[in-house]
Amino acid sequence: MRIAAVASLVLSLLTGLNDPIGHAYENPVSSGFADSFADPAVIRGLDGYWYAYGTSDPLREGEGTHHRLPIARSTDLVSWTYVGDAFGEDNLPPYAAPGSLLWAPDIRYLDGRYVMYFTVTNTTSSPHEWDYSIGAATAPTPTGPWTHLSAPVVAPRPSGDSYWNTIDPAQFTDVDGRKYLYFGGFFGGLWVTELSPDGLHTVGQPTQVAIDNKFEGSYVVRHDGYYYLLASSANCCAGPTTGYSVLAGRATSPRGPFTDREGLPLLASRAGGTPVLDQNGDRWIGTGHHAQVTDLAGQDWMAYHAIDRDDPFLDGPYGINERPMLLDRLDWIDGWPMVRAGAGPSERSDEAPVTRGFVSLTDDLSGWRGDGWTVQDGYVRHSDGGDALTARRGVGGDIRAETDLRLEGRSAGLRVGRATVTVSADGLTITAGGARRTAALPGGEAASADLATWHNLAVTVKGRTITAEVSSSRLGDPQATLRLHSPVPLSGGFALVSEGVADFDNVSVARLARPVTRPAPVPRPGRLIDADEFDGDESDGAGGGWQWVREDPDARVTGGVLRWPLQNADLVGTANTASVLLRDAPEGDYVVETKVTLDLGEDTVRNYQQAGLVAYASDDDFARLCQVAIWNTRQVEYGRELPFAGRLSYGGNIVGPPARTTWLRLAHHVDPANGEHEFRAASSRDGRTWTWGGVWTFPKDTVPRIGLVAHGGAQPAVDAEFDYLRVYRTR
Repeated sequence: MRIAAVASLVLSLLTGLNDPIGHAYENPVSSGFADSFADPAVIRGLDGYWYAYGTSDPLREGEGTHHRLPIARSTDLVSWTYVGDAFGEDNLPPYAAPGSLLWAPDIRYLDGRYVMYFTVTNTTSSPHEWDYSIGAATAPTPTGPWTHLSAPVVAPRPSGDSYWNTIDPAQFTDVDGRKYLYFGGFFGGLWVTELSPDGLHTVGQPTQVAIDNKFEGSYVVRHDGYYYLLASSANCCAGPTTGYSVLAGRATSPRGPFTDREGLPLLASRAGGTPVLDQNGDRWIGTGHHAQVTDLAGQDWMAYHAIDRDDPFLDGPYGINERPMLLDRLDWIDGWPMVRAGAGPSERSDEAPVTRGFVSLTDDLSGWRGDGWTVQDGYVRHSDGGDALTARRGVGGDIRAETDLRLEGRSAGLRVGRATVTVSADGLTITAGGARRTAALPGGEAASADLATWHNLAVTVKGRTITAEVSSSRLGDPQATLRLHSPVPLSGGFALVSEGVADFDNVSVARLARPVTRPAPVPRPGRLIDADEFDGDESDGAGGGWQWVREDPDARVTGGVLRWPLQNADLVGTANTASVLLRDAPEGDYVVETKVTLDLGEDTVRNYQQAGLVAYASDDDFARLCQVAIWNTRQVEYGRELPFAGRLSYGGNIVGPPARTTWLRLAHHVDPANGEHEFRAASSRDGRTWTWGGVWTFPKDTVPRIGLVAHGGAQPAVDAEFDYLRVYRTR
């Protein structure tokens, strides 16, 4: 064995690089304390626990009592314990109307205190039933006691006889120290406003960042120099047909403009959005309204709610939607976030977050050496004088080290091998082998006062590249980020360093997570097995192999296309007046594709004109993939109708943005475990670059046919032009 290999093996053993990093777990992670825990927000507290906050619903079936922003605690992000509610039954903000609900919390640690933002559904400022506003409360600990602000952070915003959806807050702190609040949803769109330095009041005028009638549930992170706006789309709460999903855009400013992977704006009528999380055909549907956290190994995770399609309601059918909290890995692939590399929600994960390092320190100095260090109130304090506090265990290889710290002296930080990373009023500094770099912290001369409150310092070593960041909440909004390539190897000891008085807590060193860099596979068309190119002579209807449900005599093949005027009809509900043009589907796995031109214009309201593909078992059991006008937007909606508990349920999932000519695909797969038919949707604006969306399923005893639809309204008159319908065997 070569000497270098021996050295590598010894270092691996010394640094614990073969330690287990987590255990398998099952979703939903909230099952230990709640049947429903919607709109989760998550933070790591200064006490080392992780805390989750949910929207105001009953926690258990049959309970019947709403919890006002329930709180749960965990040591590992997987096993959670209910620890109480933020507010009691009679504890509402002073501006809230009696009976108001509190929804969708967002939690941050700002300037030495916890700040929770939330939706207040009704205020005393108007008699309107839903004059939404954004409230806030502060607390010294993650569990309270919480003190309401005397006025909303964002007051109700009137719109004619109604009010904009001033809901779903998400706070963000930029690298210049400015604080922002994102809010809004569907009716009124998504907005961002600057906040005062304490994060409790708005400053200036808000900026719209995403179009109305498409998004809600904002969450913003900064990653590799970009600002990413992630938001949920479609319906949160349609029981067994809930198609909620998470989409993303990114920008070079926290005020936008945000565009998706194809460069399409989130503000456009044909609004963009790159898929982050979609239902995949397992038990979970309606995956959305998320929060993000980073584990001790540097891996990002998404906490979100979802609906069990077999148990979609908390109690009786068509009551409160049961939305437990799930947790899955969030990967960054080619500059975009994707849950499980695009594979979607898991029922069982074979990996878990890393929440304990192979080196750790909270309030026990055994295993460490150094003078001038004491334990006080659960944290470690360095007094004037003394030296570094050094771990008896060395570090090497690719690792992530972090600590919570606060300063009274000049500087404090971490020594990782042969590199030292410190925080001071001068900024964030990395030194290694004679190389040195510094990044300023926001606040100028005020930075030293700010550092007297707790901050998190995280240091990543990958090869000889050191990356450091300082943040308040560990939630994707660092106040300073710095990178340096070391001229020397970095293996060696690990220590806490300080010039003057400083406090340290939650110190850890963990193996750096290995990033997933390849997206999960998507269906790919193979051999062509059936087609109609609509290239025959002019004729009524379509050629051989087609069957009509309610034949439309106005549909004609002419000029190489099937030209079908949109009908003043629909399939949704019990009326079932729309025509459907169908073919028998082949057995096994296949992809059906069409190219449809439909001039729906932009920005104007043309509800709900649409055309596209359909997987059809009956008038009351179908999945419809269409480009569609939804109020002022143009979207690709993948809708599902099915019978449930004596009624019909309908909901939609959003795929990619449409163009005047849009290509659509449905990929069929038979689940070998249960025989279900799974149909996954995709769309394209050019026929080459495809955006894949969610999956709707049909029971194994159904025989879905495939075909075309063109309906939703005849005014203004417009024709759908189908170039072809092709069926391919899946590769």
